[in-house]
Amino acid sequence: MWTSSALPSLTLGLAALSGTLAQSYNDIPEIKAVGQHFFYSNNGSQFYLKGVAYQENYNPNGTNDANTKYTDPLSDASKCSRDIPFMKQIFTNVIRVYAIDPTQNHDDCMEQLASNDIYVIADLSEPGTSIDSNNPSWDVNLYTRYTAVVDSLSKYKNVIGFFAGNEVVSAQNQTAAAAFVKAAVRDTKGYIKQMNYRSTLGVGYATADVPSRDELAHYFACEPEDGSATSIDFWGYNVYSWCGDSNYQDSSYGERVDFFQDYPVPVFFAEYGCIEGVVGGPTHRPFTEVAVLYGNMTSVFSGGIVYEWFYSDNHYGLVEINGNSVSPYPDFTSLSSQLAKVTPSITQSSAYKPSNTAPACPSVGGTTWAAVASPLPPAVNPQLCNCEVANLQCTVDSDDEDSYADVFNYICGADQKYCDGIARNATTGDYGAIGGCSPKQQLAWVANQYYEGSSNKASACDFNGLAKTQSPTTSAGCEALISAAGTDGRGTVPSPTGQQGTAAASSSSKGAAAGTMSAPSFFNYGTTFFAAYVITALVSGVGMFVL
Repeated sequence: MWTSSALPSLTLGLAALSGTLAQSYNDIPEIKAVGQHFFYSNNGSQFYLKGVAYQENYNPNGTNDANTKYTDPLSDASKCSRDIPFMKQIFTNVIRVYAIDPTQNHDDCMEQLASNDIYVIADLSEPGTSIDSNNPSWDVNLYTRYTAVVDSLSKYKNVIGFFAGNEVVSAQNQTAAAAFVKAAVRDTKGYIKQMNYRSTLGVGYATADVPSRDELAHYFACEPEDGSATSIDFWGYNVYSWCGDSNYQDSSYGERVDFFQDYPVPVFFAEYGCIEGVVGGPTHRPFTEVAVLYGNMTSVFSGGIVYEWFYSDNHYGLVEINGNSVSPYPDFTSLSSQLAKVTPSITQSSAYKPSNTAPACPSVGGTTWAAVASPLPPAVNPQLCNCEVANLQCTVDSDDEDSYADVFNYICGADQKYCDGIARNATTGDYGAIGGCSPKQQLAWVANQYYEGSSNKASACDFNGLAKTQSPTTSAGCEALISAAGTDGRGTVPSPTGQQGTAAASSSSKGAAAGTMSAPSFFNYGTTFFAAYVITALVSGVGMFVL
């Protein structure tokens, strides 16, 4: 390992790094997905990702712990100027960031990246605000976070797009969660279009190399409804099967090329770089897979993103950081050497005629797949949620979410119909119109259903002081939304209009804990309640798929 904080040969133009070429993120050519490939929008040349994951002290597998801290990698200009010269030594043209703070200013880092022809793919979630693999939902808290990130990064032309989820499905009994990620893809794409953000912004998903990977790939690319509103724009594959000096066959790279041969959107390695069994240890990865990834795989794959830049406790990392000093490890040199030798064939967009079509959606059955592709969870509409709560006679008067479980348990156990409006069943496609609201709003809804079902008795709207009666109000624009959702909450949810993310985004400053993510719905509130509701649902014939 050698150390340098400033090398003359790595200056890459200090004017560029100091911001002299201001606003170059407005001038850099956009990257657009056409069929199975990415292309530069200005000259039509094919774009291959030569990337690195760039997030300090972060576990990309995610956590729902709102107290987990993370550092926004795009908000500190000094760190960007420290790292970018070294990134260029490994031919970096894209970085993947796993969590950004949408309330921070990213202009300086994005300018530096653009000035060095580096693009960005950003995950939309953050610790504490992500789709839970075992108890999934797609609700107003997630929607607000996702749209806030889109609002924050949409102006930068060196943003290729976003991941709506990363390894959300990592086990066979978690496939139902895919429905909620597909709904997130749909609503994020819809938001980009509705806000008239540039059409080249894509939304994709990154999967682990799991047993259900084939069904996942088909599910996210299939189009059960007219058009591509629910299908991903690109597919990221986190692959760690090539370890040390493996080969095309032993790593199963060949099988992956065969499988994605007819895939309709670009596919790339969203993470790669196995550390298992490497001679010399984790920092000595030889990256012999690079020659294959940018060689005979290029007819199907669009390159990849090495995991990861910062060395951390998981023993992955290309460099050690000590203040302003960057110390590359031996695998940094190996990666640079391997990438220097590749010359992938370039296709011009003018000569490329996409012919691949959307695959069939996987069928629900057995233990292999548990999510129908249509209907998906309804669109999240924050205005509807606010309208519904204001129009209730009985509402929740407490923000203590730890106390919600018993009330949910009691009400839904008393009569399952009270909770129909917040139902979510990815296997049958049975969803309530209120299920996309916050836990407090969902509880207010079911409490009101119970209150009305109890002949509006005062004692039926108390729950040990958790609830209270109120005078219902209906603001302008609410009547149509409430009518669409229905008095039983089993109706439809109109798509929201207007900017949704930026104004409502909670601030989590650099290095601070992530914004609090409330438990997504009543299924989170204890196993006692969950069991009671499942029994009630089964007795009534509704059915419930247990994750």
